[in-house]
Amino acid sequence: MTRPDVLVIGAGVTGTVAAIRLAEAGARVALVDGGENAGSHANAGSLHVQMQSRFMRLYPDQIPNVEASLPFYKAAADEWSGLEAELGPFELVREGGLMLAEGEEQLRFLEGKAARERRQGLAAEILDRAALDRLAPFLGPQITGAEICREEGKLNPLLANARLRERLRSLGLAVVPDRIEALEATGTGIRAIGRSRVHEAAEAVVAAAWGAGDLVAGVGASVPTRAEPLHMNITEAAAPRIRHLIQHAERSLTLKQFVSGQIVIGGGWPARDRGRERVPEVLAPSLLGNVALAGRLVPSIRGLRVIRTWAGMNTTVDGASVIGRLAAAPRVLMARPGDAGYTLGPLFGRLAAAVVAGGSPPM
Repeated sequence: MTRPDVLVIGAGVTGTVAAIRLAEAGARVALVDGGENAGSHANAGSLHVQMQSRFMRLYPDQIPNVEASLPFYKAAADEWSGLEAELGPFELVREGGLMLAEGEEQLRFLEGKAARERRQGLAAEILDRAALDRLAPFLGPQITGAEICREEGKLNPLLANARLRERLRSLGLAVVPDRIEALEATGTGIRAIGRSRVHEAAEAVVAAAWGAGDLVAGVGASVPTRAEPLHMNITEAAAPRIRHLIQHAERSLTLKQFVSGQIVIGGGWPARDRGRERVPEVLAPSLLGNVALAGRLVPSIRGLRVIRTWAGMNTTVDGASVIGRLAAAPRVLMARPGDAGYTLGPLFGRLAAAVVAGGSPPM
């Protein structure tokens, strides 16, 4: 078998897009994935652009890194729009994201946050209750106002992931199932030690999300990736009326409605990590607390049945994104988005491919 030019490790959205762009540029590509708790395949489909209040509350020391990265998030949402135009529809809707305030203190927090985001080029503004009623009259009476970020949106991740797999197949690419456990730099390339076999290539792109930190430690890099098990819910279908991505200024929540009418409720409630070999476990307090909060904010959905709940693995680093060649091993390129990795994934896949191909990155 001819040695590939590039070994892409991780077949989530970032690695898949990197492999697609490299193959389109004429590179010989191998795409390898361990099939273990891939966040892209459990994602709920939010396109985050504004700073998430949940992240700001949990990791206040990391806020400057997230704030400095906001231009990436804005560009990443545009990247998704371009990807849908290229690959076919996956129910992408970008009418903005609403972050809700219950009371004056939360509204003041949003005013300060929106001012910081505008300085980074985001279309963020504060809506009073009257303006909010014109956009989202279904909200509970206790909501006093909201921040709207015009660039945010939502998509159906099942359809988006299927479109990406179709593009892989059309390029003659298949995902090789193997867990890469170590990387070694050789005189002429990279050797990746997998559970099933050894993979060799001229270069490697590490897009392995929560496993990336351990993987590159062996080639002299320190990337503080951390697995964060979270859970999500989806309801039966209701009459479509929620056009925006809904979040909260203080509580962990994302809420959005698919074209099917089903409502996805998530936003960072914890699940239980059960190790690499098993998917995370849904916790009853998280499930009940999450849907109760959603019902309080949008009273009209209280009668809907939750038809499925599941858990997946999010990845946190330090609020920043990690992209580029490793100083200690220049043939290894990191493509590890920061918080909201699914949103950033297609942009980071294209950035990684541009660097490997020797072209000018789009950012």
